Amino acid sequence: MTFRKRKKNSRQRGSHTHGWGEKKKHRKAGHRGGKGRAGSGKRADQKKPMYWLEGRTSKSGFKSKNQAESNAINVGDLSLMIDNKKFEKKGNSFDIDLSALGYTKLLSKGAAKYPMNIAVLAATEKAVEKVKSKGGNVVLPQ
Repeated sequence: MTFRKRKKNSRQRGSHTHGWGEKKKHRKAGHRGGKGRAGSGKRADQKKPMYWLEGRTSKSGFKSKNQAESNAINVGDLSLMIDNKKFEKKGNSFDIDLSALGYTKLLSKGAAKYPMNIAVLAATEKAVEKVKSKGGNVVLPQ
């Protein structure tokens, strides 16, 4: 058990390079090829893929503050959730309030397996058709 550790510089006395390998490696930024974006200019197009991969290009444009975030769910996903016993059956159909679950829009991907009464802020026409074809209903705000 070590109870007193000596400082690194006193331990490395006499080691010639102090853990840097060869002498020529412990210099300024020349050993690592420059600082920052050094070498990015005047190399034709060879350096571009490296900069794309590293994500060094800055983002451009701006994002609108007034952009409404929508959180959508598919009809098929609701059927899977019913299969996994996420909702209880009330009468002949399942009552689902999507806005209480944090969803704002109902999309039509997948199949509606069960009759569902769904309350949601927005829905596509095709999604409403699929739910109604199984004897369900989609309630949208007026």
